Amino acid sequence: MHQLFKPSKRLGATLLTLFFGGFVLNFIMQAASLGMDLGSVFAWISNYYWLYISGSLFFFFVLLVFAAIVPNVYSGALLAFLVCCVLAVANYKKLGTTGEPLFPWDLMQVKNAKEMTKITHGMISPTAIVITIVVVAALVYLVFKLPKLKVQLPLRLAMIVVSVLMIAGFIQMVGSQTALATSMNYQNIPWNQKVNYSQNGFVYAFAGNLNQKLMEKPEGYSKEAIEAIAQKYRDMPDQADGKTPAEQPNVMYMMDEAFFDPTRLPTYTFSEDPLKFIHQQEHATPSGFMLSPEFGGNTANIEFEALTGLSMYFLKDGSIPYRQRIVKMSTLPSIVSILKDKGYQTKALHPFDDSFYNRNRVYPILGFDQFTSEKDMENAERFTPNGYISDMAAVKEAVRELQTSDKPTFLHLVTMQNHFPFTKGLNGPNTITVGGVKPEYKDEMETYVHDTKLTDEALAYLSGELKKIKRPTIVVFWGDHLPALSAGIYTQAGWDTNPRLKHETKLIYMANFDIGKQPVGTISPAFIGPTLFQLSGQQLPPYYRLLEKVRSEIPGLNKHVLLGASGVVSQLTPEQQSLLNDYRLVEYDLLEGEQYAKDLLF
Repeated sequence: MHQLFKPSKRLGATLLTLFFGGFVLNFIMQAASLGMDLGSVFAWISNYYWLYISGSLFFFFVLLVFAAIVPNVYSGALLAFLVCCVLAVANYKKLGTTGEPLFPWDLMQVKNAKEMTKITHGMISPTAIVITIVVVAALVYLVFKLPKLKVQLPLRLAMIVVSVLMIAGFIQMVGSQTALATSMNYQNIPWNQKVNYSQNGFVYAFAGNLNQKLMEKPEGYSKEAIEAIAQKYRDMPDQADGKTPAEQPNVMYMMDEAFFDPTRLPTYTFSEDPLKFIHQQEHATPSGFMLSPEFGGNTANIEFEALTGLSMYFLKDGSIPYRQRIVKMSTLPSIVSILKDKGYQTKALHPFDDSFYNRNRVYPILGFDQFTSEKDMENAERFTPNGYISDMAAVKEAVRELQTSDKPTFLHLVTMQNHFPFTKGLNGPNTITVGGVKPEYKDEMETYVHDTKLTDEALAYLSGELKKIKRPTIVVFWGDHLPALSAGIYTQAGWDTNPRLKHETKLIYMANFDIGKQPVGTISPAFIGPTLFQLSGQQLPPYYRLLEKVRSEIPGLNKHVLLGASGVVSQLTPEQQSLLNDYRLVEYDLLEGEQYAKDLLF
C-alpha cells in the first residue's frame, strides 16, 4: 500500500509543478511581448487576469502532453519549457529588431535553421548565451538527479488525449472568437499585431493568427464589381512617358538588401560620400525614393509588392503573403507573367538559399522560368568567408544572364551583401569614417556605410555594362527597407517620430536608351512596374492603368504614413477613397477571391 501511495503522491506533486510551470511560462511570454518590463507584465495581469489564467492553463497542457509522451516525465516537461522559452526569446528579439512580434508563419523558417543562424549572428550577446547554457545545464542536471517517475501506459494515454483535446479546444475557441473568448476580454486585433500581442498575451495572439487570412472580404465584392472596375480601366487612355525602343527591351529589377542613403541622417558626418555614383546619377536619370512597407526586415513583402503590384497596405498587420497564401496558389498575375505573355524569358537571381521565404515554390507561381540561387552561381565571390555574396558578384552574374540571352529578358535580382549583422570586417576593412556617432555605435555605423559604398560601386559597374548590351535594357534599382541598425542610431538622428524617413529608400532607373530624367518622387514598390512600363514606352495593361491612377493620387501607401502628390495625406478625398476601394476589391479578388480580374485586367 505504501509503494502504491508514494508514486501517486509524487505524480500529484509533479502535476502541481507543471501547473505552476504553465503560469511561469505565460509570464515569460508576456514579458517578452512587453520588452521585458516586469511592471507592465503585472499591470497586464491585473487588467486581463482571465486571459493570463486561461493562457497559463494552455501552457500547463503543453507541458503535460510532452511529459506524457517522453518516457521520463521530467525530461519531457523540460523540453517543452525550453522550446517555449526559445519562442519567447525569438519574439523579444524580433520585436526589438523589426518592431513586429513572432507569428506562426515565422516558424516556417525552421527549415532554414542554418541560414537563420548566420543572419541572426550577433543579435544575442555572448553573456546571454553563457547564462542560457548554465541555466540549461543546471536544469538537465536537476532532471537526472530527480527520482525517475514511472507512469503506467493507460494513464499516459489519458494524459495525452486530455491535453490534446484541451489544446485543440483552446485554439478553436480563440480562432473562432467565441463568446467564451470574448467574455475573457479577448479581442483579435490583426490590424495592429504589436497591440494584439501586448493586449491579448502571446498565446492568444499567436493562436488567433494560426488561420488568419491575408485580408477579409471587402464590402461590395462580386464578379460584377470586378467587371465594372475592369471596364473602367480598359477604357482609360494609355499614355507612355518614354520613347518606345525599336525592339522589346530587357527589364531588370535590382532590389538591394537593407540599402538606404545613410547621408540623409542628420548629426552624422562622413569622411567621403559613400554614394558618389548614385548622387551623381540621380540628376541624370529618373530617380526618387521607394516607400517601403517594412522596416528592418521582411524583404519578401517588398518583393511581393514590386512583382505583383498588390499592396501590403490592405493586408492584415504582420502578413507575409509568400508564406501564408501564394505558396498555396497555382498562379498569381505579376509583372513576370505580364512580360512572359509578351514573349520574355523570365529569370530570378538571389545569391542565398533558394528556399528562404519559399522563393523556390513561389517564383514558378508568379511566372518565373528560371531561378538562380547561391548554389547555382558561377561567380559567388564574398569579401570574407563568413560574408554574404557581394553585390558586385551578383551584378556580374546578372549582366552575364542579360548578355547571353537571345530573347527579351526580365531579370529579377535580390541581393544579400548588406544583410544584418553589421559586423566590422565582414565585407572587408571599413573605408569611411563617420563622425558624430556615439562610441558604442561607431563600428556598426561605419561598417554599414562601407557596405553602401560597395553597393554604389556595383551599381556604377552595372551602369557601364548596360552600354555594352546590344538590346535596349532598362534597370530599376531600390533598397528593400532601412537596415536594422541599433535603435540609438535612428534616435540620435531624430527619426523616431518620422515614419516617412524610416521607410524611404533610394530608387533609381537606368537604361541604355533615352528614358529622360524626370524625378519620380516617392512611390510604393507596387507602382514600380507601371512606372517602368511608362518610361520604356510599353503598353499598360488595364491593371497597371489602375495602379497608375492610384499612384497619381496616393503615390505612397504605407500603414504608418500616406503620401499624396504634394506630401503627407492626413485625410483622403472621396476620389482617393474610391480609388483605394477599387484597388482593395481587385487585390482581394486576386489573393483570396475568385480571381475574376486575372482574365479581365491582365
